Amino acid sequence: MTHAHIAGLLLAAGGGRRLGGRPKALLEHRGRPLVEHAVRTLRDGGCDPVHVVLGAAADEVRARADLAGCAVGVNPEWAEGMGSSLRAGLGALADSGADAALVLLVDQPGIDARAVARLRAAYRDPTSLVAASYAGERGHPVLFGADLWADIAAGAVGDQGARAYLREHRAALRLVECSDVAQAYDIDTPADLSHLE
Repeated sequence: MTHAHIAGLLLAAGGGRRLGGRPKALLEHRGRPLVEHAVRTLRDGGCDPVHVVLGAAADEVRARADLAGCAVGVNPEWAEGMGSSLRAGLGALADSGADAALVLLVDQPGIDARAVARLRAAYRDPTSLVAASYAGERGHPVLFGADLWADIAAGAVGDQGARAYLREHRAALRLVECSDVAQAYDIDTPADLSHLE
């Protein structure tokens, strides 16, 4: 369904606790903040609009990163974990008219637009539940049809995000293999910074 309205939802609120308090959105990759690369990945993969959820150092991120054309929200409860940012993002999309949200995490620069496009192409209807997989293992990004948002938000707590929901609904989950076009590493610890250029 190429005419479906798939919004990109970028979760970029983390404070980088294991990185010594360096907000992940501001980590440099190819000379620009990581958040810009993630926005471009969603756009180039066909998502429109792109919603960005900021948290840690939100004012600095707005000042340093080019987020033109994005809807930008700030999650004041970002320190509670990714679940609060997912709730904030899905809430912001509730009246957008989007058929689905394609959720990307800011700290996964190995995921590119080709993986995003594959997930978009897997959308069927507002009950769609799709995740990228890597050698058969579920990973990111994830696509949530609009009919699922309320239930997903209700269960999004702590750092779990939608993990519990995805586990409970694995029979409905469609996996889309992306290991040939993307790498699913996270930038979580100082050792992971070697992935950045």
